[in-house]
Amino acid sequence: MPNRLINETSPYLLQHAQNPVDWYAWGEEAFAKARAEDKPVLVSIGYAACHWCHVMEHESFEDPDIAAKMNERIVSIKVDREERPDVDAIYMEALQRLHGHGGWPLNMFLMPDGRPFYGGTYFPNVARVGMPSWPDVIDAVADAYQNRRENVLRNAESLTAAILASTQTAASDEPLSAAIAGDAFTQIVSSFDEEHGGFGGAPKFPQPMVLQFLLRFHARTGEPRARHVVEHTLRSMAEGGMYDHLGGGFARYATDAAWGVPHFEKMLYDNAQLASAYLHGYRLTGDEAFRTVVQETLDYLLRDLRHPLGGFFSSQDADSEGVEGKYYVWEQREIEAALGEADAAIFNRYYGVSGPGNFEGRNILHVADGPEAAGRSLGLAGDALLERLRPMRARLLEERSARVPPATDDKVLTAWNGLALRALAEAASALGEPRYREAAELNAAFVLEALHPDGRLLRTWKDGTAHLNGYLEDYACLINGLLSLHEATFAHRWLWAAKELTDEMLRLFWDEAAGGLYDVGTDHETLIVRPRDMLDNAVPSGSSAAAEALARLATLAGDEEYARRSATLLRSVAGSLGTAPMAFGNWLTALERYLADPREVAIVGSPGDPATRRLLDELARAYAPSRSLIGLDPAEERPFPSPLLKGRGQVDGKPTAYVCHGYVCDLPTTDAATLAGLLAGGVASA
Repeated sequence: MPNRLINETSPYLLQHAQNPVDWYAWGEEAFAKARAEDKPVLVSIGYAACHWCHVMEHESFEDPDIAAKMNERIVSIKVDREERPDVDAIYMEALQRLHGHGGWPLNMFLMPDGRPFYGGTYFPNVARVGMPSWPDVIDAVADAYQNRRENVLRNAESLTAAILASTQTAASDEPLSAAIAGDAFTQIVSSFDEEHGGFGGAPKFPQPMVLQFLLRFHARTGEPRARHVVEHTLRSMAEGGMYDHLGGGFARYATDAAWGVPHFEKMLYDNAQLASAYLHGYRLTGDEAFRTVVQETLDYLLRDLRHPLGGFFSSQDADSEGVEGKYYVWEQREIEAALGEADAAIFNRYYGVSGPGNFEGRNILHVADGPEAAGRSLGLAGDALLERLRPMRARLLEERSARVPPATDDKVLTAWNGLALRALAEAASALGEPRYREAAELNAAFVLEALHPDGRLLRTWKDGTAHLNGYLEDYACLINGLLSLHEATFAHRWLWAAKELTDEMLRLFWDEAAGGLYDVGTDHETLIVRPRDMLDNAVPSGSSAAAEALARLATLAGDEEYARRSATLLRSVAGSLGTAPMAFGNWLTALERYLADPREVAIVGSPGDPATRRLLDELARAYAPSRSLIGLDPAEERPFPSPLLKGRGQVDGKPTAYVCHGYVCDLPTTDAATLAGLLAGGVASA
């Protein structure tokens, strides 16, 4: 018999709808029951692609005896962290204060007023060395709550005070200087893994925001080591087992330091951010292997994570048929049967396939030593080898598609769609790929229509239903995506939409007394604290994404108030950027935009005109991440009021480019070669 979760839209909550646990969704009903029955509250937080969440469900939440104990002694709430990042942030902070680390599933016990007093992550159904069983935890918590209430209350008060303190920030008196970025760079490269790329040891996460900062730092300073760190890391990740060499896209992280063994779930936010990082790596280096990764990753999103209406789903599970990674790994004999002996010999040499395998008797595909070395051993040139492998990969992808696939979490989240929108729009601009532009336009139109009714952005959509107030990250990530989409299309509807959302964001989330933005709006439900998480974790913090969005729109709109608020946000974390940079990757990217010399480009011309395309090709040729672009199609019906377009027209009726430095513009040009010289800074201003 289903429990209350059967009425939810979250796939994660629906996974638990048949549990014998008397689950509640987050809301007043559960807390009212706890108050009425004087019981502690369990809030159990996870997400659909979480492997250990599934393990704990199967071991404990599906067990009738354990469920009966939970139903008798506590009130149980299930939360999808992806739908409720506010609830997750509050209780993850409590968990980290308790144990010094976090993770999911997050199981936190609360007073009936929501204050936490004890918690942990995964608990087994039977006790193991160093780990109490889940039934014993339930008994101990319920006993403490009933018989040692004063101790429980002290814990709750202490943890709540610590959570409140974590939301407070203070602006630094120090200027936003290049020295901060330099200190951050020094700290980051000190943790660089020179052998395998990336940072630190196992488990190893891809850190796309840190890579973006290093790319921008190199662009501004010319520091060669920043470029080396990025190139080596991008190449190592793309060659490792964390990358899906058949279907494109990346797993969440690697369990080892060499990127060899992934934790197999695939997340929309990772793949969107990594596609952008590889795109910018390609623009800087011209390495065609990076371009291939961009295309294969975006093609994975379009093939496997896109709703027909244009929204992108959230993730794909690590497990299939109850086995982690089963969908992705291969036995040598399977490859030989699919490709034939001759082709299999080539494929297996390149992708490191062997009879014993490298993962529980099977093979995770990885590039063993690159096309040149593999080609020499096979009597092929490197380029010829890669061409031979192309149809083999397609054949094995087709073969793999006949397997039972991992479950897809098919809810559409606004913030993550904003990240995907930006990646697609940037790729459309840089690669001149119409498919990506069309997908980006469809995505933006869908999100604005389905998730922005009545002047209030919403968080999540599934099967035609959108609900939950959007968070700061939803606004900021979508605004950044829309600004990039304007650059790819010249359509001013996206600028107008970005401005509308920006003004809405500031009205709902800005607090002048606090000197910044909160993660939840003034119309949000009351929680034990009003959360404000400043750290960049797997996705940019709402505040760092907003700082970037405000700076970008400030330039295009000529709005000094947007610029002031962006700088205020940066100053609120300035004291931490140089000392803990791995936790502030997107903030550092925003800082690099602040530090870079201002450079704006306005192009007046139809984006479909080949002459306009030639001008845009010059922009795409060089990596200039802090350059701002605004376009104007002469047929635009509602031009955006930008000072960069004021008085700017076409010369002799031809598509025309204006290169500006802090709104002081060089002479206009209709010639692509002349534009290249202007972009290099070689022509006097008029």
